[in-house]
Amino acid sequence: MPRYAAICMGCALILAGWLCSGRLSIAQAPASLTLSVTDSSGAPIAGATVLGAMGERLGRTSADGQVTFSCNVPCHTQVEAEGFAPRSLTMTGKASISLDVASAFQRAMVTAYRAPLGELESPASTRLLTETALRSSAAITMDDKMRQLPGIELFRRSSSLVANPTSQGISLRGLGSTSASRTLLTLDDVPLNDPVGGWIHWDEQPDLAMQGVEVVRGGASDLYGSSAIGGVISIEMARPTSNLVELESTYGGEGTYLESLRAQTRRGPWGAMLAGSALGTDGYIQEAPWQRGPVDIASNVHAQNGLFLAEHVQGPLRVFTRVSGFNEARANGTPFQKNSTRLWRYATGGDWQNPGGTAVNLRLYGSSEHYRQTFSSISNLPDFGNPSCSFRCGEIPKKLAQPADNELGGALHASQPLSPHFLLLSGADSHDVRVWDHETALGMSPILTATSVHQRDSAAYIEAMATLDPWTIIASARMDWFQNYDVRQNLLSGSTWTPAPPLPQFDQRVFDPRLGITHKVASHWALSASGFRAFRAPTPSELYRATQVGSELTKPNGALRSERATGWETGVTTQQNWGMIRASYFLTQINRPISAVTINPNSSPILLQRENLGQIESRGVSVDFDLASRYWLSVNGGYQYANATVTRGTQDLGKWIPEVARNMATLNLRASRSRLGSLSLQSRLSGRQFDDDANAYLLHGYFRLDAYAEHEMGKQYMVFAAGENLFNRTIEVAKTPTTTLDMPRVARFGLTIKLSR
Repeated sequence: MPRYAAICMGCALILAGWLCSGRLSIAQAPASLTLSVTDSSGAPIAGATVLGAMGERLGRTSADGQVTFSCNVPCHTQVEAEGFAPRSLTMTGKASISLDVASAFQRAMVTAYRAPLGELESPASTRLLTETALRSSAAITMDDKMRQLPGIELFRRSSSLVANPTSQGISLRGLGSTSASRTLLTLDDVPLNDPVGGWIHWDEQPDLAMQGVEVVRGGASDLYGSSAIGGVISIEMARPTSNLVELESTYGGEGTYLESLRAQTRRGPWGAMLAGSALGTDGYIQEAPWQRGPVDIASNVHAQNGLFLAEHVQGPLRVFTRVSGFNEARANGTPFQKNSTRLWRYATGGDWQNPGGTAVNLRLYGSSEHYRQTFSSISNLPDFGNPSCSFRCGEIPKKLAQPADNELGGALHASQPLSPHFLLLSGADSHDVRVWDHETALGMSPILTATSVHQRDSAAYIEAMATLDPWTIIASARMDWFQNYDVRQNLLSGSTWTPAPPLPQFDQRVFDPRLGITHKVASHWALSASGFRAFRAPTPSELYRATQVGSELTKPNGALRSERATGWETGVTTQQNWGMIRASYFLTQINRPISAVTINPNSSPILLQRENLGQIESRGVSVDFDLASRYWLSVNGGYQYANATVTRGTQDLGKWIPEVARNMATLNLRASRSRLGSLSLQSRLSGRQFDDDANAYLLHGYFRLDAYAEHEMGKQYMVFAAGENLFNRTIEVAKTPTTTLDMPRVARFGLTIKLSR
C-alpha cells in the first residue's frame, strides 16, 4: 500500500504543477469562435455543419459561409457539407477552412431515405454521378451520360438525340418499360416524368445547371409513390453560391451542337442563377442501310431550354423560386412523322433546419405542356416517281395527335431526431394532372376524337430510422389514394359530335411498406438487406391514347389497373481509402404488369394492345465499384446480370421481358494531370435482348467505347474534344420490325469560358 500511495502522491504533485503553470484548466468558460468555410475556389459554402468532438452539432454556416458558436478551447471540430469531403480542425480563435469536392464514395446518400446516409449505412443500392463524371462524359445528352452506370437503359437503346419522346422511358433493375417509365425522375423533390405518358424529356434541363445525379435502384414507392418501382433518379441542381459566368460551346459530327450559358450571383442572403442551352443535330437515317427506302430521312432534334432560380438564405431557412421552359422539335425518320413539345414548369418552397436537427421541407409546383405529333403508315406501293420501288416507297398520313396537360402538386415532409440514435420522418404529398387530347384520324372523312381525363394521387408516409452501432434499421410505409376520374370522350365526324360509350373510371388505395437493415462489420465492411412493396398507376396515354413507333401501333386500354411490385435485395459493401465495392442480389416481381402485347403481326402498321399480364420477374446480381487507386487516376463501373421473364399468365409465359439484356457492364477511367489536362474513357458492354413481347425480334449485343479529353488554358479557358462509338460499331437499336441503328462514330470539339469573382 505505501508503494501505491507514493505513486498517487506523485501524480497529484504533477497535476498540481500543471494547474499552477496554466497548462491545464478545469471548468474553463466556453469561448466564442468564428469559422469561415469556403470551397476550393474561395466561394463561401452555405449550410455547412460544424460538429464538436463528441459529434454534437455546434452550428451551420450562413449564406456568407460563416458560423459563430461557443466551445471550450482548444476546440476540436469536424466540418461537413453536402457534396464536399469532411475536414477536421482544431480552433483556438477565428479560423477559416477550405473543403474539397467529395468523390462518389465519400458523399452521403439522400434520395434513398430522404435523410443523409453513408455508403456503409444505407441498405439501398445507390450510385452517384458527380459533376466531374457528368462534365467528363463524351455523351452530349443526359440519358447517354447516365449509361456510365450498369443496368440503365432507355425503353429502347436509342439516344434522346434521335428517339421519339414516347420511347424515352427508362429501365432499372431489369424491369424494362413500355413508353412509360417504371422509374421516377425528380429535381429537388419535384417529379419530371411527363404527366401524359410517363416518358422523360432528357433535354429539358440546362446541362450547366446540373451538379450531380443520384440513382436509387429498387422500389421506393414507400416515400415517392407511383412510378418508383424500378427506383428513383434525383437530379442535383447547382446553387448560386458565388458570382460566376460560364459559357460552353461545342460542335461536331452529324451537325451536332450544344451552346450553354450559366450566370449566377450572390449578394448577402440573396442568390440568383440563370441557365439555358440550345441543343441540336442534323441527325442520321436510323433505318439499316439494307432496309432503307425512298421514304427514309434523317431523324433529328432541335431544342432550347432555360431556367431561372432565385433564393434567400438566412440562418437555418432557405426559400426559393424556380421557373423553367423547354421547347423541342423533332423529325422522326419520314417526311410526315414529326413532333414538337412546349413545356413550362414552376416551383417554389423552402427548407428549414434548426441546430437540433429538426428539418421541414415544403414544395409547391406545377407545369403546363403542349405536345403535337403526326403518325403515318409506310407504303410499299410505287412512289416518288420510282415505279421499280418495292420497299418503304412512301407513307400514308394516319393521325394528328395534340395532347395538352396541366399539372399541380405539393409536398411537405419533416424530420425530427428523437435521440442521437433515432430519427422520425413523416410527410404528405398530392399530385394532380388534367389531360386534354385531341386526335384527328386522317382520311377521306377525318374524325376528331376529344378525350379529357383527371388523375390525382394523394398520400401520407412515415419513416423511422435507428442507428445503433453497428446496426442501422429503417422502416417506412406510405398510403396512396390514386384516382382516375372525370373521363369524357366525344367523336366529331363532319359537323356532328357523338358521345363515346362511357370509359372506365376507378380509384385505388395502395399501401407500400419497406424495411431495410444494415450491419457494419469492423469499420470498412457492411452487410445489408431490404424488402419493399411498390406500385405504378397507368398513365392517361396508356389508358386512352394510341402511340406509334416505326411500323408498330400500340392501342390503349381503358381497363388497365395499377402494377404492383414486391421485391427484396441483399448486399455486401466495403469502403476503403482506395474506394468502394458493393455486390447485391436482387429479386422483383410485378403483378399485373402493363405490357404491349402483339395482336396482329401481319397488319400495316403492326397492331399491339396494352394489357395487364399475369406476372413478370427480374432476378439477378449487380456489382458496383468506385476506385481511386492514385490521386491522378480514378476507375469506376459495374456489372449487372438480370434474368427477366414472364412468370405467370397465359400470354408470353417464359418469354424475356422486352428491352432487357441479361448481361450489362460498364468501365470508366479518368486520368488527370494539372499540366496536361484530363482524359476520360467510357466503355459499355450489353448482351442480346428482344424488342417485342413474343421474342421474335432479336437485338444483338454490342460493345461501345467513348472518350473525352480536356485541357485548361489558364483559369478561365478550357478546350475539350469528345468521341463517341470510337470503333464505329453497328449497334442495333430497335426492330419495329425494320432494324434501326445507333449513331455511327462522331467527334466533337468545344470551348469553355469561366469568369468568376
